[in-house]
Amino acid sequence: MSSSGPMLFPDWLPYWLIRSLDIGLVLIFTYVMLLAIGERRTLWMVRGFILLMLAAVVSQNLNFQLLAFVLEKLVVGSAVAMAVVFQSDFRKFLELLGRGEFLQIVRTSRRPVPKADSTIDKIVDAVKELSQNRTGALIVLETNGVIDERDFAVPGVMLNAEISKELLQTIFQTTTLLHDGAVHIRGSRIVAAGTILPLSERKASRQLGTRHRAAMGITERVENCLCVVVSEETGSISLAEGRLLNRPLTSSKLKELLEERFSPSMERESVVAPGIGRLSRKLGIKGWGLFKQFFGGSRKTSEEKKRGEMRGGD
Repeated sequence: MSSSGPMLFPDWLPYWLIRSLDIGLVLIFTYVMLLAIGERRTLWMVRGFILLMLAAVVSQNLNFQLLAFVLEKLVVGSAVAMAVVFQSDFRKFLELLGRGEFLQIVRTSRRPVPKADSTIDKIVDAVKELSQNRTGALIVLETNGVIDERDFAVPGVMLNAEISKELLQTIFQTTTLLHDGAVHIRGSRIVAAGTILPLSERKASRQLGTRHRAAMGITERVENCLCVVVSEETGSISLAEGRLLNRPLTSSKLKELLEERFSPSMERESVVAPGIGRLSRKLGIKGWGLFKQFFGGSRKTSEEKKRGEMRGGD
């Protein structure tokens, strides 16, 4: 600690306690900013940012000068990158902070979380109409974990849009530029469109069309996803999962399968992003939940994957 300047803490307070308080205040400030942003799917990004800050503090205390220098620059670069990605949210946060409207910062995080049933209904309704009109479609849905873009043959155009029946139908119209490819869905949002999927090389799949081979190709390569297919020739609906292709399906059967296999993913998103309300009473509970998301997410994901594999094998 520097001896220049006034001492705000008594001399008898241990150094580690002061440092812990300092780190704790930074974590609380980061948490409040996360509430203001309201994008709970960025928890992994924020976790990485916090780990970088903690690593920088530890390296400074251990007098690792070069490592501390590199980590400090990484922290600054990451902060700038996050500010660019969420510039509109940060601008709103700074405006509210400048006006002293602290309660409004909390209220801005009260965004309605789409229910699993609502999201599945939108997907099924869109697929049903696409099937009736014999419009080809290919929809990839994440279940347990995030799909790496490298698993796609060609990543699509980023949309980051809320799911709606009209948007899904519009994307797959043959007059649009994004119809020739797959829509990538994560939770209640459309991540990208126009994604090109790898084709399955299995002998059985070679008798199928390109869309069905693509659906089987991505689900064979990635365990934590489902793929809905609408045939352009017949309008039939199929659902690929692992090495299985369920076809043909009615819209009611598709909804039943999605509620069984896709709803758990939606429920986890809802747990991460509940309405804030009564912050003073719930801050401790939410803080503990956030801590578990930061430092226990990997173990939970692996356990969920095991359960998913057991369900898929039945």
